[in-house]
Amino acid sequence: RGKMEEGKAYSPDGVFAHLEMLEARAHEAAVKQEETKQQEEKLARLKARVQELRLQRDELRAKVDLQQKGQLGKGGVVSDPAQPSARAVLEWKIKSVKAMLQVFYLTGISGKLTKRGVCFCISTAYEGTYLDSYYLDLLAKPEVQIHRHSVPVFIPLEQIAKKYLQTDIRRFLSVLSDHLNAYAGRRYQADQLQERFSDQIEGTLQRNSLCNLLVFNYNVSSKSKSFPFNVRLLYGDLCCSLPTEVIVSCTPDAPASLAETAAAHSDLFRRVALHEAFRSFGSAEEN
Repeated sequence: RGKMEEGKAYSPDGVFAHLEMLEARAHEAAVKQEETKQQEEKLARLKARVQELRLQRDELRAKVDLQQKGQLGKGGVVSDPAQPSARAVLEWKIKSVKAMLQVFYLTGISGKLTKRGVCFCISTAYEGTYLDSYYLDLLAKPEVQIHRHSVPVFIPLEQIAKKYLQTDIRRFLSVLSDHLNAYAGRRYQADQLQERFSDQIEGTLQRNSLCNLLVFNYNVSSKSKSFPFNVRLLYGDLCCSLPTEVIVSCTPDAPASLAETAAAHSDLFRRVALHEAFRSFGSAEEN
């Protein structure tokens, strides 16, 4: 038996199989070694790049600190600390504004430099649907102030400006954008409800200018001429397009069995857009 096994091991087929196995292992080892070498070279390049960027960062920080203090003169030469360079400070402000414009471009806020300051455009949208744009023309001298704008009068622009405009213009634009987008979203929902489900709404939907209070009677069935449900939606958070308070009640002549349905509707209105809620009512009716 031992001789048979020995003969099998050294048979031509056995030798070739063993060589193939060794070659495969050698190939795998070579591939791994090459991958390791490439990874080490890549890591070395990345470390060098990180070090380079850190040096650039430190240099820029130093320049910005000097510019903020008005101590950096033309050509990057430190001037007399007692005589701050107005030109250097202005250049730093312009660079900061340009950087800010690039950041805000991705959030629906764009802008361009003007001779006297900056003109911003705040675009609003709801669930991927573009709605309206509002413009804000700011003056930079002697201090930042609003020159002209197209923001609706019921948006608390003055309060937002008083709180943020002089100290944090990014925060000012962000908060204003939140107000405008929430208002546009609330108005869009009310419009969609009135346009697409008018046969389920009694008369005209009642709303104020800010669209943060909506009142209407409705029915989940488009075939019925009665409107047993009354809803009052209050949007206490002006930066939100969903209501903070929902009251759904049944009209006096409505069957008592609808009270449970009214409670379910109240929960739904808190969680989804108005027109989406009514769309779900139609789907439930079909099923």
